[in-house]
This record gives sequence, C-alpha cells and structure tokens, in this order.
Amino acid sequence: MDKRPLGRSGISIAPLMFGGNVLGWTADEATSFSLLDAFVAGGFDAIDTADVYSAWVPGHTGGESETVIGKWLTRRGRRDDVVIATKVGMWPKHSGLKRETIMAAAEESLQRLQTDYIDLYQSHRDDAETPLDETLEAFSRLIEQGKVRAIGASNYDADRLREALGVSADNRIPRYETLQPPYNLMNRSIEGPLQQLCVEEGIGIISYYGLASGFLTGKYRSEVDLDKSPRGRGVKKYLDERGMKVLAALDAVAAELVASPAQVALAWVMSRPAVTAPLASATSLAQLDEIMGSARLTLTPQQIKRLDEASA
Repeated sequence: MDKRPLGRSGISIAPLMFGGNVLGWTADEATSFSLLDAFVAGGFDAIDTADVYSAWVPGHTGGESETVIGKWLTRRGRRDDVVIATKVGMWPKHSGLKRETIMAAAEESLQRLQTDYIDLYQSHRDDAETPLDETLEAFSRLIEQGKVRAIGASNYDADRLREALGVSADNRIPRYETLQPPYNLMNRSIEGPLQQLCVEEGIGIISYYGLASGFLTGKYRSEVDLDKSPRGRGVKKYLDERGMKVLAALDAVAAELVASPAQVALAWVMSRPAVTAPLASATSLAQLDEIMGSARLTLTPQQIKRLDEASA
C-alpha cells in the first residue's frame, strides 16, 4: 500500500487514519485494543486522537482516548512503526493555544500516551486571542526538545492558515504541515482557496466527517430512517434533492465495484488533491473491515466525475 506524506514533515502514512475519538468511549478498552491491532495488521499505521476525547461523556474527564492508546502501545511493545497524532486547544482543562497551555498539555499527553514523542501535534482549533508567533514558538520548542516530530492545524480557514505559514517563514521556525478540516461528498467547502493553498504549500489534508455523520453509508434515505440511531437527526439536512442524487451516484458506483456506499464515499475523499488521508472511526471489527476496504478501491475517472457532478 502506497504511503502519502504529511506535508513536508518527512513522515508518511497509509491513506487512511483511524479516528480515535471512539477509543475508551463507545469502544471499551478491550474492543479498542482489538480495533487497533486489526488496523495495524491491515497495513495501516496512523492513529488520530486529542486530549479532549472523550470529556463530553458523563463520567469522563478527557484523556480517555490517549490513555487507551498509551496502554495499547505499551502492551504491543513497539512504537516506531505507528504514527500517533494528537491535538491541543479544545479541552477546557487546557483551552486555547498560549505557550504555557501547549507546553503543559503536551507533557500530559505524552504521559497518557506512554511515549517519548508525538509524531503529529495539532492545534485543535484556531485561537484568535493568542498571537500566532507565541503558539508556533511553543510548538517549535517541543520539536527542539524531541517531544514532537511535526505540527498541524485543525479547523483553520485559508486566511488564518496562510498567516500562520507566513509567521513560521518569517521567524524561521517549524510550520504547520497538515490541515484537518471536514470534507465529504456533502461538504466540499474546503475546495477553493483553502485547498489551493494546501496544494501550493504542500500541506497534507487529513479530513474528518468523511461519511457526513453516517449519511453517506446509505443508512438514511427518508425521515423515517432518522430514528435508526442517535446520530440520525444530524443528517436530516442532507435529505434533499442533492442528497438523493449523491446516494444514487454512490449506489451506482458501489454496484460497479462490488463495494459499499461508505467505501466509495471514503475512496472519493482519498482521490482528492492534497488529501493525505481521511479519518474514519469504527466500534466493531466488522465496521473496521469495511472502512479499510475503502483504501483498496480504485475509482475510475468516470466514476469520480459521476460523484463530483452529483455532489456539485
């Protein structure tokens, strides 16, 4: 399986990244270990998490996902064959991107992950109240200390990402090498200035919401279907003419490839300019096997065009 670069960081990964938000939450520790084992055995090597996962769950405080990954890393006894990405900035305990926040949060993430270094450390969201040079200099210090290999941004717009790249260039300090935005057949908002900037600057895109909250699995085709899961109401906005066109195109391409609509939807994301890998989560081995299958699909130009036109 070909690997794709995380910007110009020197790090490359397989074209699918495991979304660790479920670890220690909807996937308990034993299930999480099985999922991570199967993901690596399937030829993949990158796992994304954040310090805030899963602080929103009653009885959780945050750090649960990182803790599970740390236990898994220790149990398997190997660290250098996987890429661990985590984030800082959204957890109320370590909110924002001030220097002292980043430094303290990084130390705690390293402890929970039971590792000496983080491969990709990301700003979970922009912090307009903190100067970019303060944020980027803190990340630079962590890289100098050998605690972080590369840095990335999540949920930045084109203007802010361009500004951050300029600050790094002016100060000759490490720059953001990746961007983590939402991107799927129903949400193509990064196309335009943001995607073009990433292409021009060699920024690797790690996209999330690749299945549009489950809509692109084909599970939700009418309002009656919205009660099938707690997430159903979140996809109601897609039940329109455009959404039906996208599902019809997915069904047609899936039939041609003997694949599932979800696999085709993720394969479409993987085919896009500048996309290093989409994030995808699973809470069962069956779900994971389906998701991993998306990386083995090759869409023809005609199939890509059909999906593009349906989702335009």
